[in-house]
Amino acid sequence: MSARPTFPPAGTRARRVRELAATLSPAHRVVLIAATVLGGVSTWHALAPSWQVPLPTATNLAEERLQDFRDALYFPVREFLSGGNPYDPAAMFAHWPVRQDFNLYQPYHLVLGTPFAVFGYRTGAVAFTVSGLLLLVALAALAAHAVRRFTRVPFVVTVAVVAALLVTSQVGKAQLYVGQVNPLIALGAAGVLLLREDRPGWASAALALAWLKPQYGFPLAVLVYARGSRRVALTGTAVAAAASLPAVVLLTVRSGGIGAFLDVVSRNLTHARATDYGAVDSLTAQRIDVAAVVFRVSGWIPPGAELVVLAAVLVLSALLVRRLDLAGAGPLADLLTGLAVVVCVVHQPGDVLIAVPAMTVVLVAMRRERGPAWFGVLALLVPFAHLHFVDSAVTAALGARAAVTLDGVAVVLAWGLVTFAAVRATGARATAGVTG
Repeated sequence: MSARPTFPPAGTRARRVRELAATLSPAHRVVLIAATVLGGVSTWHALAPSWQVPLPTATNLAEERLQDFRDALYFPVREFLSGGNPYDPAAMFAHWPVRQDFNLYQPYHLVLGTPFAVFGYRTGAVAFTVSGLLLLVALAALAAHAVRRFTRVPFVVTVAVVAALLVTSQVGKAQLYVGQVNPLIALGAAGVLLLREDRPGWASAALALAWLKPQYGFPLAVLVYARGSRRVALTGTAVAAAASLPAVVLLTVRSGGIGAFLDVVSRNLTHARATDYGAVDSLTAQRIDVAAVVFRVSGWIPPGAELVVLAAVLVLSALLVRRLDLAGAGPLADLLTGLAVVVCVVHQPGDVLIAVPAMTVVLVAMRRERGPAWFGVLALLVPFAHLHFVDSAVTAALGARAAVTLDGVAVVLAWGLVTFAAVRATGARATAGVTG
């Protein structure tokens, strides 16, 4: 018979709260209270769409509230549980009230998302949104853990501040409003970077979560491998593949064989490349990767540019992050890793969540130097500050094309500044080595 869990008595818990309060300075208490109030108000507004959203029908496909939860989790899981193949765009559009096709998420996503899809739509939407909020708080905790060596601000205060800013920012609100899975992926990516040296087993599991979307998992695994954590990169990738294998086998059988299943994958990719939100040459897509930003700025993109950008960014970043680690500039290497992931291949503004812990460290650790990396973080804050009234102002002044391009330009600029800082840091180390 297993032992029953024990909890500290109420008096003990109250004493611990009083002890914590006693360790906080008056300024810290004010900041903690202000962050808690701001976070509470923002949380209420961020959660409200989950219980206000109408039930999906063929007449309200344009509904933006929880649209990613609807199109990328709830109904794909329902299609999977009913015996179909959610990766087939024709099947999804024929059977369910969805506006977007189900992109090539890892098949284990269909199992991981099952608890949110076995109940009614609104129940699943509320549960998924609350889980997203908790993941944002967990991401804030990772940021507080990462920055603890560079500040005397108590852990709980840092968590409260970062969490409040996240849920108030456009990036954080969008995760909950649209129903995205990025908080889970961001937590996995941040976990890889923070745990890869001390706890490689947990880091491998975190990488497997980041693989949920291959455009995260692949470049992140490449860069983690380049940074010397080869076992983590290979094991995390293997865990993600193993977790997806049962679903892949089942879907292959349902499709009628490997060839038929690959045809479905091909149709999925073809459909995604033709959409307004996914095509590299779309003027309305909110993509922040280099190839898409170049097109929206110049109106021109050479053939094969996406593959060239993917290879160039990964090769350059892999060389630099390894040298940064050798130079003892781990936080800068973490920031460059996160930025490289989101500019090398198809990504949208909310995907910059994966860089939050590294951003926090660089902002705090380099606040006195204020070099290129520090200003790179300031540029990276643009998507977070791109609130509705900002978007309206930019649209009114410069047009809709400028509004959807602003975040991408800021992120690519941030990557360029951090890359420049990395070149300077590694060059300084090499010069010092020669001089020595």
